[in-house]
Amino acid sequence: MFIFDASQSMNGRWEKSTKMNVARNFLIEMIDSLEFESNVEMALRVYGHQSSFPPQDCEDTKLEVPFSPDNAGVIRQTLRYLNARGTTPIAYALSKAATDFPKSKELVRNIVILITDGVEACDGDPCAVSEDLQKKGIILEPFIIGIGLDKRFQKSFECVGEFLKVDKEKNFGGTLNYVISQVLDKTSMQVNLLDENDKPTESNVPMTFYNHTSGKLRYQYMHTTNSMGLPDTLFIDPLIPYDITIHTLPQLHVDSIRIEPGKHSIVGFKAVQGRLKVTSQRTSLLKNLSCVVKKNENTINVQAINYSQKYLIGSYSLELLTLPRIKIEDVKIKASETTVIEVPQPGLATIFKPTYGPCDLFIKIDGKMEWVCAIDSRVLRKTLTLQPGDYHVVFRSKTVRLSHYTKRRAFVIIPGSSITVRL
Repeated sequence: MFIFDASQSMNGRWEKSTKMNVARNFLIEMIDSLEFESNVEMALRVYGHQSSFPPQDCEDTKLEVPFSPDNAGVIRQTLRYLNARGTTPIAYALSKAATDFPKSKELVRNIVILITDGVEACDGDPCAVSEDLQKKGIILEPFIIGIGLDKRFQKSFECVGEFLKVDKEKNFGGTLNYVISQVLDKTSMQVNLLDENDKPTESNVPMTFYNHTSGKLRYQYMHTTNSMGLPDTLFIDPLIPYDITIHTLPQLHVDSIRIEPGKHSIVGFKAVQGRLKVTSQRTSLLKNLSCVVKKNENTINVQAINYSQKYLIGSYSLELLTLPRIKIEDVKIKASETTVIEVPQPGLATIFKPTYGPCDLFIKIDGKMEWVCAIDSRVLRKTLTLQPGDYHVVFRSKTVRLSHYTKRRAFVIIPGSSITVRL
């Protein structure tokens, strides 16, 4: 339940706009983020918007949008057309809000989020009303977001609920996000990434939680261990069944995990990892080299040279994007070890063409020609970083229409060498 202050003081300037406009825009933004939460229903109660001040109307509040599924659009539209006019009957609005929540036998949490720039202006006692509603189990402790409130008035809200003061317009969005996070994230859990000894020592891996019902992203964390060396505690909404993806390489996944409300839950994944590093003696020549890493014919990563990357233990195939390509099968990644792949030292070949035209490069292996790459027909000079071997370059001028005039040159690349090839 959003209770929105539309008293005349909300017309006051606050940084670049009015308090009313800033509060309205950020609340609309928050409603946008909650719109597709399948286990959340919203409502909007407003006060101070029906009667002008003076005189003082201490019953000026109305449930503008009742709780119902898929009503986010109606709330947004209502907020856009609100005008700030009257007084501030906070206690009365809070008491009326108690009857706005639908009766339900299911597991629900009734939350009030009050957005205001002033204190109670009538004879009501917001603290007493809030305490009474909480004792009766009608609502949980309310959140009060104070917009540009004088520091002298903060204490008057501390007995109502959790008071959050917004000093700067830019902080409003973060405050609303914090409140929603606190509303939804009330049950603790931890994710154990188990090593080869079934100890939860693996860490520093991204984790994504999806709402199993809607398929939408709910949380994303970088797995962390705390100062005790144990997986950090997460606080998540227990009302949602989750699909959890652990972004190891390759990733781990589990569907439809349910968290028991009020109980610390542990979800474990066997995530034994080792490292792979691709290196070379001539890093300057291969600084942009990439290595395609595959598992069961599926590409799972493109790894840079001289970078150590974690993978789940097992067997992988590699394709080094050298010229020509180097394919290595059955590369073993072992627990807590680094597997190092050394790329052969390359050489350089600078090919000069007499004129423009199609040109292709081949390497001779076991008497057979294997295509390496095409050389741009629009350039006259091309320098290539090549692996050691016997090469042939084939060229024909674009102005010549007879295959008989094809030019072919053979050359050898020796590790660390440089050669010029003129056609």
